[in-house]
Amino acid sequence: MITLPAGLELRPLRIPASIDDADAADFREMTRVRNIVYAEIAGHDDHAMPADELLPAYRPTASQIRLLWLAVVDGEVVGRVGLDLPQEEGARTAFWLIELRRNVWGRGIGRAAHDLIERTAREHGRTVLQSWAEHPAVAGPQLDAPTGFGHIPLDHAARFFLASGYRLEQIVRQSYLDLTGAEPHLRRLLAEAEEAAAGYRVIQWILPTPPEFVEAYAAMKSRMVTDAPSAGLDYDEEQWDANRVLEWERTYTDAERHVLVTVAQHVDTGELAAFNELAIGKDPTTVTSQEDTLVVAAHRGHRLGMLVKCAGLLAWREAVPESPRVMTYNAEENRPMLSINEAIGFVPTSYEGAWQKTLA
Repeated sequence: MITLPAGLELRPLRIPASIDDADAADFREMTRVRNIVYAEIAGHDDHAMPADELLPAYRPTASQIRLLWLAVVDGEVVGRVGLDLPQEEGARTAFWLIELRRNVWGRGIGRAAHDLIERTAREHGRTVLQSWAEHPAVAGPQLDAPTGFGHIPLDHAARFFLASGYRLEQIVRQSYLDLTGAEPHLRRLLAEAEEAAAGYRVIQWILPTPPEFVEAYAAMKSRMVTDAPSAGLDYDEEQWDANRVLEWERTYTDAERHVLVTVAQHVDTGELAAFNELAIGKDPTTVTSQEDTLVVAAHRGHRLGMLVKCAGLLAWREAVPESPRVMTYNAEENRPMLSINEAIGFVPTSYEGAWQKTLA
């Protein structure tokens, strides 16, 4: 049994079929509080999402179970608790979040929520727990990443993780690119990358993925976990096929989100060698998210990362000219990708800690 602080309820959240259904009120309230929590931490609204765009990401899929609870104190929703369970055969990992309004910190809610997460993860046979948290810069003691790249303040979130038995494994940099006036610089960089990438061509599409590229795209997506720098994080390998790509795409297309995929194709073999994704919600005036970028290991050394990023950003300016800026995340030790971003004009703005605990 989990002992809860007085007045606290951790209420399972049912995922409605539609945001307009009679039973969707809890999901809408969860989204409202989610957006408030992110703004309290980050100091801006770039992470905000409307409920109808968030809902498709929480529908059941074959590749992942997503569990959600509302943190309710005396009838008021003050946060949410989430646990994601990948469904690969033999999966050991579970990914979680606890997001609470600042005015209820220090009341034991986070500890009770974590007890629920750990118990549920054990029930599903998971032994590796991972979570990410933004750590805004503040003066005072700092905690260095074991990779040797980056540090975060020993803040409220860091103290919670450490007291709960977690180890800081990696620092993730959040960066922004101001798109205003960026086009001339992007065109110069693209021309240089095209010269270095002789023998490759750029192909682009808006989701859904054309059928002739689905299998190759799935193969590249499966390498994101194993090929991107992961420090000491213990990941399960992901298995991607055509069905999983279609499943992933529906979280965007059902939300009417706009996603541009840019790939580099090796002309002689037809192999897809690199890709980049840009995404935005239904409001074209909001921030753009640069999501996965990968250069396949066998094709590195031809400036393909710069090629797909610049080609994507230039096409994006034509497709979504009202979006003012792009945000992206990279491991602080991922110097090759950070160097590309810095050359393009991305500026670091904040840092996240990647935390891990192995259960006995």
